[in-house]
Amino acid sequence: MELPMLNTAPQGGGCEVSGSCGSSKGPADMDPATWEKVKNHPCYSEEAHHHYARMHVAVAPACNIQCHYCNRKYDCANESRPGVVSEKLTPEQASRKVLAVASEIPQMTVLGIAGPGDALANPEKTFRTFAMIQREAPDIKLCLSTNGLRLPEFVDTIAAYRVDHVTITINHVDPRVGAQIYPWIFWDNKRRHGEEAAAILSAQQQKGLGMLVERGILVKVNSVMIPGVNDRHLVEVNRVVKGNGAFLHNIMPLISSPEHGTHYGLTGQRGPTARELKALQDQCEEGEMNMMRHCRQCRADAVGLLGEDRSDEFTLEKIERMQVNYDLEKRQAYQQMVEAQRAALFAGQENELAALQAMTTEMAGTLSILAAVATKGEGLINEHFGHAREFQIYEVSRDGAKFVGHRRVDMYCQGGHGEEDTLETVIRAIGDCTAVFVSRIGECPKGELTRAGIDPVDRFAHESIQKGLIAYFRDYASRVAAGEIQHLARGDAEIRSGALVGTKASE
Repeated sequence: MELPMLNTAPQGGGCEVSGSCGSSKGPADMDPATWEKVKNHPCYSEEAHHHYARMHVAVAPACNIQCHYCNRKYDCANESRPGVVSEKLTPEQASRKVLAVASEIPQMTVLGIAGPGDALANPEKTFRTFAMIQREAPDIKLCLSTNGLRLPEFVDTIAAYRVDHVTITINHVDPRVGAQIYPWIFWDNKRRHGEEAAAILSAQQQKGLGMLVERGILVKVNSVMIPGVNDRHLVEVNRVVKGNGAFLHNIMPLISSPEHGTHYGLTGQRGPTARELKALQDQCEEGEMNMMRHCRQCRADAVGLLGEDRSDEFTLEKIERMQVNYDLEKRQAYQQMVEAQRAALFAGQENELAALQAMTTEMAGTLSILAAVATKGEGLINEHFGHAREFQIYEVSRDGAKFVGHRRVDMYCQGGHGEEDTLETVIRAIGDCTAVFVSRIGECPKGELTRAGIDPVDRFAHESIQKGLIAYFRDYASRVAAGEIQHLARGDAEIRSGALVGTKASE
């Protein structure tokens, strides 16, 4: 395929403070070139996802494999899962949409092509879109997601288009496992089935992964955790992809609601609980692999911060009426302001962490708690309890506050009134947490949370998440050491909460 002329202007933006790349990696832990690629990428840096937005453009409708967990419906605006879009776009429409979003959301730093099929099953549309964006918006990072079947033949093209980030969905390295996930692939002009298909797919994925790494392209591996199918096998997948040079591993829970019409949904295959997912992620992280825990399993047309979707603000009809003004200098100035905010937040949390680590009580060195946080973004505790649609979960200890996942919930406050049944499911979803941090909370839910053994905390409203969590934990450890309160072990908390089974947290 002949390549259109590319714009080779350098990509800009980013931060000068340490953050995390999937786990807790920062600029001191990697070479400058790698840090430049991840520092303002919301998928590759957990800390950056509080501040920077991404968007996906749905220019790739065709797919060359069939997955038992996939059903690519269209015009399904209320579903948030991969493969779902409301509008399929031409490259020209996608380019205009990118410029419109970049004009309205200056912190949007990343453009990805993730379907609704496979980016490399639609190579002409994918790379034509990239060429147009490079010419018209040179500061935006380019990404693509693929199942990897055709990846080796396009690695050089990917490098030529300066696509620095590629995601490969890898669910198996053993064809016997893969045959349970993929009914067929389309390869060499015919459908292949069973273990033959799974073996071909796996070989292509690992070959493509190695070729990308050789060219300095960062690779994120996505894996879908399917209980009873590949959940135990994913430890081996993690070992193999790490050995082949993957930068980040994202283990996602299977979404298998019957209404989605997938094979797994219709046959009753359950997804993992939040506890099961975290246990597997923890096990893989012990192998010193960077783990992504902040994934929201985005739609193929998602727009905005991770955890939000503003795509309905940028439909083709609305874009036609918009006055699009892509201003590179304005975008860079806004991102510099974001960086100043990040630096201030980082300095505040470092001061709190130093005070925590200066504590001499033995108890402070052995305690750890889980905490839930309601946030709208920007790294702040800035969401009302009743308005939260998800809670970010942190593990807090003497080492600081580590992001370990998120729990989706139904919004408690509807039309100005709290829903009692919804409150019960929210409490179950965060029942293993010692505290929940919010900007505001009403007396009724505050009382119910307290009775459930969850401390409702609003005194750190609009402060840094990390700073608030560390300050709370320092006081908590002191009170436990003084015998003022009793520390509830996490296992006891999970028994109290019903181990999170049957709530949205298990999806």
